[in-house]
Order: sequence, then structure tokens, then C-alpha cells
Amino acid sequence: MTATELDDVAKSGTVFHRTSTVRRIKNNAAAILFGACFLLALAPLVSLLYMVIANGLPAILDPEWWTKSMVRVAPDSYSGGIRHALYGTLVQAGVAALFSVPIGVMVGIYLVEYAEGTRLGRITTFMVDVLAGIPSIVATLFIFGVWITTFGMPQSAFAVSLALILLMVPVVVRSTEEMLKLVPNELREASYALGVPKWKTIVRIVLPTAASGMVSGVFLAIARVVGETAPVLLLVGISDRMNYDLFNGNMSSLPLFIYDQYRNNPGAVGEYRAWGAALTLVILVGIASGLAALMSRLLAPKTK
Repeated sequence: MTATELDDVAKSGTVFHRTSTVRRIKNNAAAILFGACFLLALAPLVSLLYMVIANGLPAILDPEWWTKSMVRVAPDSYSGGIRHALYGTLVQAGVAALFSVPIGVMVGIYLVEYAEGTRLGRITTFMVDVLAGIPSIVATLFIFGVWITTFGMPQSAFAVSLALILLMVPVVVRSTEEMLKLVPNELREASYALGVPKWKTIVRIVLPTAASGMVSGVFLAIARVVGETAPVLLLVGISDRMNYDLFNGNMSSLPLFIYDQYRNNPGAVGEYRAWGAALTLVILVGIASGLAALMSRLLAPKTK
């Protein structure tokens, strides 16, 4: 500060107090403690990621890993790949997203724009909270009991997708709800003042403003469900070949492939395939998370 500025501060009555030594010590101690806790939490993650990359890298660098399935591949052979398992993971998660995203977005819109203070809104919020807290095995057993036992439908990839829908919907609802709450009410009121109906205000003003966060929530929900193991273990069987029928037959997936190799093919070859599939799954989740960040930036409201 210049002398003139200091004089102005003095005339205004503002008093500056020198930070005490005790406060500086407490602040530095808190910063060190928080930093140590962060490093402690980061260490297992870095160690796990290093182990997966180190053990799975040889498998994914083989071109056959991405282009071949396990048809007529001997258990002790290093040939073959995970094309069938990767296809199964993408199809099961894609079908789940096809149903859960519209449902979750519409429920989120209802809770924010229409259900404030209503009994149905409170019940819906409670049910979403219940769905968000259930383990994947509970959702799997529910689908098994209703879809397979009660309705007599066969175990299939579609049954897996039904379980994944139950896990995805609350995530999409919550992300949509939070993003819509961040839209300033002034935008809604300005639209209403111009005579625009509420539904058109939501479609033309509110949703485009919140689109970046909503799309990020969708991709993060997909990243969450692609690694679920309980649905694929109980609702569909392992297969070594491509299966394009969602409603009949076994269909492999990356979590199921890892489990099968670890359990039924002990030894170096089984570990080689299991680590490679684990790294492939990590890459898939990383791509989904990267797409979420990219879409959030591309769809963010422009300030100019």
C-alpha cells in the first residue's frame, strides 16, 4: 500500500491485527495434517493403479486382445481376447442407460420444477434415496425374483440391464436434480414474464443451462455400473463367444470374464487374462469419466 492508501485506511477506522504466532502454528499444523491425510488416502489408489497397469499392460498391447474372442482357445494358451466380453459390457450398460436416463431426467425435472411441497414429491424423494442406498446384490436379487422366478424369463443380458437400471436411476435423478437447482430462478421468472409457458421454459431455458452437469452425471452413472459384478454373476452365464441376442443365451462381460479366469483358470495364463481384463475395465471407466468432463466443458453455458 502507498502512504495515501494507508492514510485512507487509518481515517476509515479499519484496524489491522498482526497474526499471532499461535494462530500461524495452528494453521500450519492443520495444513500438514490435511496434506498427510490426502497422501494417505492417495497411496492405496496409486498402488492399485500401478499394479493393474504393470500386470495388465502386456495383454492389452497384443492386437488379438481387442479383436478375438475365446472361441476354441485352450486354457493354457496366451492367444484369444476379450472382444466378446467388451461387447457384452457395452451392450448391457448401453441398454441400461437407454432406459434409466429418460426416467432419471424426467423424475429430476418433476422433483425440482413441479413437486415442491407436495406429498408425491416427498414420497418420490424418499424412494430415490432408498434406491441410491441399496447394494447391487439386492437389486440383482430383486430382478432375479421378479423377472426370472416370477415371470419365468431366462437368464440373459437384458436381465442384467434391468438390475443396472435400478442402480443408474438414482444417480441420474440426483445429478439432474442438483443441476436444475443451480439454474437461477431469475431465468425462469424472466421467461414467465414474457408469457412463455412453464413446460417451454423448462425445455428451452432450464435444461440447456443445466445440460453440462446433467450429461456429466449420466456418464458418471455409466462408469459406476460397468464394473458391477453381482448382476452378471447371477443373471447371466459366462460365454466364450459373441452373443447378439439380449434375451436368450449367455453373454460375457468384463467383470464376469475376470471372475471366470480367476476361478476356473488358475495359473499364469488365467492371471494374464484377468489382469488384462481389469486394465481394460479401468480404461473403459476412465474413458467414461473423460467424456463426462469433456461434455461438461462443451455444454457449459457461454458467458459471452
